[in-house]
Amino acid sequence: MRLDDYIEDLEPDEEAKRRRLAKEKSYAITDHLEEFEQRFDQSLSGDSLVGSTAPSIFVGRSNYPDIPVGLLSPVGDEDAAEEYVTDGNWYQEGYGITDVLQRRTNLLNSNKRANVDSPSIASRLAPSVHDTWDGFVGVQREVAIAGRPVDLEIGLDGTPDLGLDAGTDVATPRGPRATAQNAELRENPYVPKQVKKTLEDDDWQAQGAMTYLYRRGFDVYDINSILSAGALGEAKQRRLVPTRWSITAVDDTVGQYLRGRIKSEPSIDEVQVWANEYMGNRYWIVMAPGNWEFELVEMKAPGSIWNPNPNDDIWLQSASEGYDGRTSYVEETAGAYYAARLAVLEHLESIGRQAKCLVLREVSDDYWAPVGVWQVRESVRNAFDGAYGEAETFHDAIGEISTQLPVSHARLRRKSELAAGLQANLSAFSSGE
Repeated sequence: MRLDDYIEDLEPDEEAKRRRLAKEKSYAITDHLEEFEQRFDQSLSGDSLVGSTAPSIFVGRSNYPDIPVGLLSPVGDEDAAEEYVTDGNWYQEGYGITDVLQRRTNLLNSNKRANVDSPSIASRLAPSVHDTWDGFVGVQREVAIAGRPVDLEIGLDGTPDLGLDAGTDVATPRGPRATAQNAELRENPYVPKQVKKTLEDDDWQAQGAMTYLYRRGFDVYDINSILSAGALGEAKQRRLVPTRWSITAVDDTVGQYLRGRIKSEPSIDEVQVWANEYMGNRYWIVMAPGNWEFELVEMKAPGSIWNPNPNDDIWLQSASEGYDGRTSYVEETAGAYYAARLAVLEHLESIGRQAKCLVLREVSDDYWAPVGVWQVRESVRNAFDGAYGEAETFHDAIGEISTQLPVSHARLRRKSELAAGLQANLSAFSSGE
C-alpha cells in the first residue's frame, strides 16, 4: 500500500475520539477506593486477610538495599485474580487508562521490608535470598515462580493506606498498601518445569536463564517477576531486584539475545511504515534496508504526563544504537527504549530479516496518567499485526510522516540521528548505486 493511502486510512473519527476521551477521563478512582475499603473490611478475619489470591508481586526500591517487598492480591475478586496481572492481555482487551487504574486500585499491596541479599537484616548469619523459601520473602518468591495465582493467608498490621501511587514511566501504578506481619501458603503452588530447571542450576548466569525461559515460551512479564524475586542467576549472585529495574533488565537482556539472532540475516528490501495508537500514544515505526540500527524518538505534548506545563514546547528526546548495540544505559527515554526495541526485534526475528528502524512515539495530552512501559511494548508489538505503508526512500517516508507529527521535519532531523543520516544512503539504495 502506498504510504499516502496508508496514512489517509489512519485518520481518526473525531467524534468517536471525543466520546472515548470523555469516558477515559471520568476520574472515578475515588469511588473505587471507597468500594475497596468496604470489600477489605468484609474480607478480614481478625487481622488476617483470609482467602486471598496473589497473582503477582511487587518489589520497591525506596531505601535500597532495605526495600519493601509485597504480595499483590485483589480484594473481593479472587476468582478473577489472573485479570489483575499486567501483561499483553490488557492491550488485547482494549483497556483504557481508567481500566488500568481501577484494577490497580482493587489490588492490595501487602508488604514488609527486607534486605535485597538476606531476608533477615537483624542477623548476619541469616541465609542469603537464594536459600529462602519460608517466611514472608519465601512466600513472595513462591508466588513469583508459580505458573498461576496462589491462594494464601496474609497477616496484616493495621488498616491499609488508601490511595493510588501514580507509578512511573516503567512500572504500573500501585493501589492501597498495608503492612504485612506474615504470609502463609494455603496450597502447593504449581511451578513450571522450566522454572524449576533454572532454580536448580546454581551456576547458571541470570542472562542465560532469562533467554532460556524466553525461548521456552515465557513472556517478559513472567520472567520479570521471577528475576525480581531473586530466583534467577548464579546462587551467590541472587538477590531481590526492584520491579522497575527488573522490567528494563529483562527487556534489555531478551533484546540483546534477539539482536544476536538477526545480525546475520538478510536485510528487508523496501522502506516500510507501520503505525499504531493506544492510550493517547501514537507510534510510527519506519524500517529501511540495511544492517541493524535502532532509534527511539519521543515527542511529549504540553499538558501530558512528564511534560505537565501546558505552556511548554513539545518535549523531544531520543536514544539510539548501532549494529553492535549500546554500552551504556539509556537515560533519556529509559524503559520505553528497551520495550520498543524488544518489540521491533521480535518482529524482525519472526520474519528472518534485519533493518534500520526508527520508532517515533508521540505522547498527547490524552495520556493523563502513567500506566507503565507495558503499553509501549504492546503498542509496538501489535503495530506489526496490520498492514504497512511503502515509501520509495527513507527521506520520503519521514517527509510524509512529518505532516502528522507535532514537530517540524527540520526539528526532527536535528534530533534524530537516523532521520538526519539515512537520506543519502537510502537515496543511493533506491537508485541502485
